[in-house]
Amino acid sequence: MTPETHHPSLSSGRWFTMTLSEQLGNVGSEYERALNWKNKNNAEQSQKAFDRMLELVDLTLGDSRWKRRLKEITRLREEACRSFGPEPPTPDLRKYFLQFSTYARRNK
Repeated sequence: MTPETHHPSLSSGRWFTMTLSEQLGNVGSEYERALNWKNKNNAEQSQKAFDRMLELVDLTLGDSRWKRRLKEITRLREEACRSFGPEPPTPDLRKYFLQFSTYARRNK
């Protein structure tokens, strides 16, 4: 079974034209959406945002430009997944994403 593509225009190539800051800033946006829906006890919307976030992380992992950062991005994926389990989310992960999105906005 082929997984559903939530971001068809990104997965078809546009994602690979973005900088790492832009990519991780977008991942962070979906992470924040998923957390916000989780905090509002809306499991369905939270899961949808979480799935979109994972798709973007996986696209980032597939970007050959970041092969030196695979360990970091893989760890990021693990920590993001942990945030949606029984333990509370790591506040540092939110800060991590914020740095990338801020940098991406400043450098446009």
